[in-house]
Amino acid sequence: MSAITADKVLDIAQRLVQTRGYNGFSYRDIAEEIGIKSASIHYHFPSKADLGVALVSRYREAFAEELQDILTRNAEAPKRLKCFVALFRATLRDDRLCLCGMLGAEMGGLPAPVNNEVSGFFILCEAWLIDVLKQGRKAEEIAFRGNPQAVADQFLSLLEGAMVVARAMNDTDRFDRAANAFLRVLRTPDQD
Repeated sequence: MSAITADKVLDIAQRLVQTRGYNGFSYRDIAEEIGIKSASIHYHFPSKADLGVALVSRYREAFAEELQDILTRNAEAPKRLKCFVALFRATLRDDRLCLCGMLGAEMGGLPAPVNNEVSGFFILCEAWLIDVLKQGRKAEEIAFRGNPQAVADQFLSLLEGAMVVARAMNDTDRFDRAANAFLRVLRTPDQD
């Protein structure tokens, strides 16, 4: 299988996980979409666990690049946080959930290597948020009570949960309202 086909397998697997879940698809589903035999997929991804690890690793790396881009393009914490929200919102717009949010809900039924990759995604997001929150507080661009770790945990959990509820209710405005309410809490008095 060529590298192009391997990427295509990952693209289709990502869409299927984000819409159906890890256990909601098989190699046969992917093979039928591409027009190859299921056995061809096993060349690059001998097991579904191997596919899952590659999928989450690729997703995390792409997300890390997006986070770096946000830092490069935006100097102030409020804008950085809005851009962070926009990453999740863009996924929801395509009627998908965050790949790792979907997998996180299935962790009890996933292979350990996939779980480790999923945890790595959330660690990445929380570390990024903590840094943005610390810098924003120091620059007096945002204000919040408590420590940045707790606020980062709450914010990430809110976004992931809001995606699930918005999709379940077929109402993306729910996500927007939840995210915007949290962002308003972080504003300094002179930003109102």
